Amino acid sequence: MACKPITRRTLLKTAASTVAFPYVITTSALGAAGKPPASERPVMGCIGMGGQGTAGMGWRSAGPEVPNTGWVPKGGFLARGVQVVAVCDVNKNNLQRAKFVVDQEYGNTDCTPYKHYQELLARQDIDTIICATGDRWHTPVSIAAAKAGKDIYCEKPVSLTIYEARELARVVRQYGRIFQMGTQQRSAREFRFACELVRNGYIGELKHVTVNVGGGPRVCNLPAQGQPPDSLDYDIWLGQAPWRPFHPQLLGWMAWRDYSGGEMTNWGAHHFDVAQWGTGFEDSGPVEIIPPDGKDFKVLTYRYPNGVVMTRNNTCNGVKFEGTKGWVEVNRGYLRTHPESLLRQKIGPNEIRLHISNDHHLDFLAAVRNRRRPASDADIGYRSISVCHLGNIAYWLKRPLRWDPDNEKFVNDPEADRMLWREMRSPYTI
Repeated sequence: MACKPITRRTLLKTAASTVAFPYVITTSALGAAGKPPASERPVMGCIGMGGQGTAGMGWRSAGPEVPNTGWVPKGGFLARGVQVVAVCDVNKNNLQRAKFVVDQEYGNTDCTPYKHYQELLARQDIDTIICATGDRWHTPVSIAAAKAGKDIYCEKPVSLTIYEARELARVVRQYGRIFQMGTQQRSAREFRFACELVRNGYIGELKHVTVNVGGGPRVCNLPAQGQPPDSLDYDIWLGQAPWRPFHPQLLGWMAWRDYSGGEMTNWGAHHFDVAQWGTGFEDSGPVEIIPPDGKDFKVLTYRYPNGVVMTRNNTCNGVKFEGTKGWVEVNRGYLRTHPESLLRQKIGPNEIRLHISNDHHLDFLAAVRNRRRPASDADIGYRSISVCHLGNIAYWLKRPLRWDPDNEKFVNDPEADRMLWREMRSPYTI
């Protein structure tokens, strides 16, 4: 399968100019505060109704500390003025729970459950979807949704391979859809402010970035054991991954390479994304990736075209940017700088101002209404998840790699290029 370049530098710069000026969208501006009538709400279908999907929709498990209460409303899209009309999952238990909580929200039984996402996407009344499936389904579902004319909120990571993410960005663009990746750190003030400090030179010339995330997945060698639960359509659940006999540990799919990129693409989708944002390479990427060799390189190392070095290391809290005049370290609810006075720095109106969003779900809905670029669209998602995948490929090949971010391929390295995509099991292809 050929991987065609889809260089976006010029168009991304044009798109970025539309969000160069800060704006804040409030809940009341979208009409959510007063629960508008259904006729005025975006109509949404939700695909993938495990814990993450149900929480994104707007309900969370009450947990063992609140016995006998099951799932309770807490944020999500239901609290932000959408009308959920359909849910989809290949697990009957997840599907029944999702229908129950939607019907509880509206006090009726109108929510339609589907096992096949294609049936949900065929509905003409649905404008937007959440995709909260397992990683291997993010790209196929999102591409099908874009072709069906739906706007898409997709949980991270957006893909299982670099090729998939590239193709997703191309299709979303081709069909003119709004796409928001579920990297909510883009809608948190501490991350935006940290990146603005770096982008505006307040720590001097940027030299080094440290990203604290876990490692990649393991090759699965589990033997056959037992049968899939009666509630689960196992073949669809596997999706594009090679067919293999069931083992209960497969349901912890994030550990296995056939189904996930491991923590490199789980938390990496968040923290490497912030690193790309802060370095200003969100529409590009590194040019060299070096796995640890036990001698010169103790940790996974990336080099960028301007000489900035980024390492995957556990020596920081989240993401740390270091420059010639200071540093800034950021994580959820955490922000430190040196000098400390940078915490009080005001970013001027004529300086670099990054996309302002204080609520990732509302930012998506605002983008849908105004047809404007959201905080983390498919192109940003493609570039940031590529950094995660590049690191995994370097680990798997156990040697340095040179990457051409403009032509979106490795430099004179056919073996590495073959790892940009994986064969997808029919009929679960894109």
